[in-house]
Formats: sequence, structure tokens, C-alpha cells
Amino acid sequence: MDRKLLEQELAMDEGKKDKMYLDERGVPTIGIGHNLRDDPISNAAISQIFQDDVNAVIAELDAQIPWYRELSDTRQRVLANMAYNLGIHGLLEFHHMLTAVKASDWKAAGTYMLASNWAKQVPVRANRLARMMLAG
Repeated sequence: MDRKLLEQELAMDEGKKDKMYLDERGVPTIGIGHNLRDDPISNAAISQIFQDDVNAVIAELDAQIPWYRELSDTRQRVLANMAYNLGIHGLLEFHHMLTAVKASDWKAAGTYMLASNWAKQVPVRANRLARMMLAG
């Protein structure tokens, strides 16, 4: 069977949406008629979406905070984790923390992280990331 042709035909019949929508029966659907209510996405799809999201976060970090590449792998992951959670613009609101990171003042960076509203919202994550920032 010509799967590419089948995909084109089904995309024409089902529609092709990059955002979740409710079909004519009110069923949450995505992609080419993928029923999210009765057929959750596969682990492969989850992994692909995650990889796309992480690639976008890394591209945003490269564009907005290019010096982050000079940090240790652990500290790069802290900033990527925060950008993934908050979005790049949310991360950029951490002015004092980013200034401390750029100055290699790891203790101050962790203190600024933990003094934020974000830390109140996700305390376990924030404490773990602050420890990672300090330890490097």
C-alpha cells in the first residue's frame, strides 16, 4: 500500500490540524483525525513532540542568552529546564538570577531562583534546580 498517498487522502478527508480541536462529535482530536479521548498518543509521538519542544527551547536560549553555552552542562540544563517550564520570556524575567549566573555567582543565582513566585508554584523543582545551579 502506498502509505504516503493514503496519508494525503486521509488528510484531505479528516483534515490536518497542528492544534487540538473537537471533532463533529465533540471528541478531542489532533493531527490527521487522531482521537485523543480513546486513543492516546504513542510513546514515540510523545518523544518526538518533546524533542521538537526541547530543540525550540535550545534555539531560543541560543538566540536570547548565547553565553549560556559557556556554562557547565548541569547549569545549561537548569536554564533549559526553566525555559521549558516558563518559556524564554519567563526565564528572561529572572534578571537578577541571570546577572548572577553570568558573573558565576552560583549562590546568589540559587537565592534569586528560590525567592521567586515560580519557586512557590513549583517548590520541588525549584529547590532541585537551585541545588544544581549551586553545585554546577
